[in-house]
Amino acid sequence: MRIGLHAIEPRLVLAPMAGVTDKPFRQLCKRLGAGLAVSEMTTSDPRLWKTRKSLQRMDHAGEPDPVSVQIAGTEPQAMAEAARHNAGHGAQLIDINMGCPAKKVCSAWAGSALMRDEALVGRILEAVVAAVDVPVTLKIRTGWDADHRNAPQIARIAQDSGIAALAVHGRTRDQHYKGRAEYDTIAAIKSALSFPVIANGDIDSPEKAAAVLRHTGADALMIGRAAQGRPWIFREIGHYLATGERLPEPSLAEVRDVLVGHLQALHGFYGEPVGVRIARKHLGWYAKDRPENRAFRAVVNRAGSARDQIALTRDYFDALAAGVMPELPVAA
Repeated sequence: MRIGLHAIEPRLVLAPMAGVTDKPFRQLCKRLGAGLAVSEMTTSDPRLWKTRKSLQRMDHAGEPDPVSVQIAGTEPQAMAEAARHNAGHGAQLIDINMGCPAKKVCSAWAGSALMRDEALVGRILEAVVAAVDVPVTLKIRTGWDADHRNAPQIARIAQDSGIAALAVHGRTRDQHYKGRAEYDTIAAIKSALSFPVIANGDIDSPEKAAAVLRHTGADALMIGRAAQGRPWIFREIGHYLATGERLPEPSLAEVRDVLVGHLQALHGFYGEPVGVRIARKHLGWYAKDRPENRAFRAVVNRAGSARDQIALTRDYFDALAAGVMPELPVAA
């Protein structure tokens, strides 16, 4: 799949997720097989661009090409200015958020709430596309609710506005992440239009990835929650799509090394104590399939320093690799 001049290979995309797809996680997923990683959403409000959070979200130094930055907002000219600002700070792709279901976002008529106003959608897309020389992509849901599943109409507006690629999450906004993703709408969009379409929702295994590609005819797949704690899912899916064979699960030693490297990147990027706090949710995701997960989290969540957090984590996985139940210290 190509987006503008950029070849996305393999055709696997890390979904933008607020509080998750920061720079350390994007870099990790790219190393482990994602062809593209989209940033967590950045605000279109220029008053917030100098905050610590915004500056970190706009930091793309050292990221592999192409750098994709998602912007969120409701006003066409503000969105256009946000696109120019991010393109001037290293973004090679601009992604527009019309898929976020969060109440805080939708109550301000941003995210998926925008799908309720097709005329406004058109004005935003046209303004952003005209504002920058880099390709502009769009992420949407199938609609606001079951009675207003208007993704095909939004997709047509997107193509007519010059959007370079479209990602569709196979749920309506009112579903949030509940129930099963449906792919018929994505298939209808792909069959009716000519620009690249990316299928998103419930893609959590190599077999499911292949099935979604067959069902939708999509050009690429977008993976979100399934990559949390399992960033190697991208290489697993990529290998399966290329060969029809499953890769073996990563060894506990490799999981340990990936996780420790991720923790070190988080600590380096955010510093202490912020990096230690942010790392806790990733630790929980990495260990979620282990029977002793609750005890592990209870202890590691109390680690007050990066050094302690890494030491506890390394000891935990070393014990698992040795085939013994980790002896976790009693939390104070």
